[in-house]
Amino acid sequence: MSIRPDDPPAETTEQRLARYTRPGTLQLGALPPLALYVHLPWCLRKCPYCDFNSHERQGELPEARYLDALNADLEAALPFVWGRRVVSVFIGGGTPSLFSPEGIARLIGDVRARLPLEPGAEITLEANPGTFERDRFRAFRAAGVTRLSIGVQSFDDTKLAALGRVHDAAQARAAVAEAAQHFETFNLDLMYALPGQTLAELQRELDTALGFAPPHLSIYHLTIEPNTVFASRPPAQLPDDDLAAAMLDAIAERTAAAGLERYEVSAFARPGHRCVHNLNYWEFGDYLGIGAGAHSKLSFPHRIVRQVRWREPQTWMARALAGAAISNDEEVVRRALPFEFMLNALRLREGFMLERFRERTGLPLSAIEPALADAQRRGLLTRDASRVVPTPRGFDFLSDLQALFLAD
Repeated sequence: MSIRPDDPPAETTEQRLARYTRPGTLQLGALPPLALYVHLPWCLRKCPYCDFNSHERQGELPEARYLDALNADLEAALPFVWGRRVVSVFIGGGTPSLFSPEGIARLIGDVRARLPLEPGAEITLEANPGTFERDRFRAFRAAGVTRLSIGVQSFDDTKLAALGRVHDAAQARAAVAEAAQHFETFNLDLMYALPGQTLAELQRELDTALGFAPPHLSIYHLTIEPNTVFASRPPAQLPDDDLAAAMLDAIAERTAAAGLERYEVSAFARPGHRCVHNLNYWEFGDYLGIGAGAHSKLSFPHRIVRQVRWREPQTWMARALAGAAISNDEEVVRRALPFEFMLNALRLREGFMLERFRERTGLPLSAIEPALADAQRRGLLTRDASRVVPTPRGFDFLSDLQALFLAD
C-alpha cells in the first residue's frame, strides 16, 4: 500500500503531544512503569479459535521492511515517553519465532538504541513449536531474548488437530526441552476444556507439562470468540461448565503440588519467575505498543490515553514509514477509569494496594468506595486500610466482581 496524495493529513506527533499534555481533570502525581510491546503479525496458519491480529504468511516474510517500519513507528512515538525507562519488552504475534534470530537481534538492538531499558529488563519472545528447529531457541537467546513463551496448547495430537495447530506433540516436547536447556525462565501456554477432553486426558497433559519443571505456566480455558472460525462453526463435544470447573480445580491442585503459585487467574509461577510484562498490565502500568494493530496505554499528568496502530500489515508498514502509524487514539474518560483499573488489578490473587489505585488513575478512593462496599457485602473481596484482595468466591466469579465497578 502507498499513501495517496488525497489522503487526509495525519495529526503530527507534536500535535498529539500537545493534546495529551494540556490541562485536564486528572492529577497523576507520578507516572507508572512503562513496558514495550512489539507485534509481529504473521503465523503459519490462523488457528480457528484465534481473534488476535494475526495473518497467514504468504510467501517470504518482508522481514527487513517490517523492521524498518518498527524503527519508524518507535522513533515517532519517542516524544510520548521521553525520559521514561522500560521495565520489559514483549515480542508477540502472530508467531514472532517466524522471524530469523538475526532479525530478532536487530530488533532488540534497535530498541536498546532508542529506549533506556532497566538493568536486567525482561525481554520475552513468543514462539510456536511449529517453527522449532534445533538450536533456533539458542540463537534467540544469543540475540538478547531473556524469556521464551511457547504456545504448546496441548501435548495430545488429537487435541492439537482439533485446535488447528500446525505442530504435533513430538514437536511440542522437543521445543520445550530445547527451551529448558537455553533459558533460565520460560513459559508454557496450555489450554483446557478442549473438544472431547476428559478429566483424565487433562491430567495426562499436566503430567507432561509439569514433567519439564517449567518456571511458568499460563493455562487458559478455550473460549469461543466472535469473528473466529469456531464462532461460525463451533467444535463439538466441548466440556460443560461442571467438567470445566473440575478441570480448573485439578490444575490448581497439581500446579500447587509442583511448586507453582497461582498469582493470576490463568498464570502459575515458581518464586522469582512471574511475568514482569504481564504484571505491569495487571497493575495498570503503561505500555507502548508498536507494530501492526498494536495497542498502547500511556499516562500523562492530566489524562490517560489509548492508541491503536493500523491493523493490516501492509497498510501499517506504509503508514509507519510515512510517520503516521497511529490509526486512532482516545482519552480514557474519568468515569471509565475505575472499571479499567479493576478489570486488570482484580485478576491478581494478591489484589492491589489502595494507594496504587490513586497513583495509577489520578482519582480519589471515594470513586470506588460504594462498589468496594457492595463487593465486600457480597463476599467477593476483603479489604483493610491498605489493600483489596478478591476472596476465593470473588476469584471464581471474577466477571461479576469486576462489573460492580462499571460506570452507570
